[in-house]
Amino acid sequence: MLLKFAIKDFIDDRKFTNLSKQSISSYENTLNDFHGFCVEREAVNIEDVTANITKSYLMGCQNKGNKPASINHKLRNLKVFYKYCSNEEIIIEKQNPTAKLSYQKEELKIICYTEYHITQMLNYYRRLSHREKSYFAYRDYVIILTLLGTGIRLGELCNLTWNDIDMNNDKITVIGKKRIQRTIPLVDKLKKELLELKYFKESYFKTEERVNSVFTDNENNRLSENAVQNVFKRLKEIMNFSDVRLSCHTFRHSFAKNWIMSGGDIFSLQKILGHAKLEMTKRYADLFMSAIQEQNDKFNPLNNIKV
Repeated sequence: MLLKFAIKDFIDDRKFTNLSKQSISSYENTLNDFHGFCVEREAVNIEDVTANITKSYLMGCQNKGNKPASINHKLRNLKVFYKYCSNEEIIIEKQNPTAKLSYQKEELKIICYTEYHITQMLNYYRRLSHREKSYFAYRDYVIILTLLGTGIRLGELCNLTWNDIDMNNDKITVIGKKRIQRTIPLVDKLKKELLELKYFKESYFKTEERVNSVFTDNENNRLSENAVQNVFKRLKEIMNFSDVRLSCHTFRHSFAKNWIMSGGDIFSLQKILGHAKLEMTKRYADLFMSAIQEQNDKFNPLNNIKV
């Protein structure tokens, strides 16, 4: 079977299972790039793709500057694809070129925002709101507070509707990966900001038509993932932070770190972040354990007692 046809069948299957657009796009990017690499090596049939070709593809990505996390992400996509092909009997298991390929060891280092970073970003939007871009400044201001106060993902932020926010019971409901629904506590400070944003939008757009999306563009339509990423690209140029990556996911890391540093348990954190496995959440605890130790060394009450 032609490799490109197998890829199309796989993508169609992912769409049929109602996988998120972001996940489908990830599979398409990896598999289309991999297909082009294989064709250059005259491997057009799926049976012609060997472990050496697959390994050469991943090494080529590494030579282009892809980091271990990116390499592992592509290998994971390829493994899922070939597992599908095996299950559908497009190939037999021993023809799976990814079967014996191992993931690269990743250096677990997560850089989070400090109070200084957050203050600088919020102050910028406060100043900007006094000028002509009042709606955009206030919207982006609340986006930062929402990401920082919930730890939700980019797609979850963009898909957030007013129906998802239960102001009476102080909780937010989001649909995460694999269409799994979860509930996140809504702290009072964020609740007040979201209410004010809602009233502000009703006054700003002056329309009787009810738009359910919380975060919208200049025409009051749902804000896309790409639009939010562009917001942070522009903010990155303005803030010029050299010690942290300015992105939605960094807010997620920062939420997790603050939770752990404040004494929150990892089981609750797992539910809030929507991690399928506890091991994923424990990575945060392991990474920030040294910081907890430093805090203990600095603030332990025994430090001020003579013994």
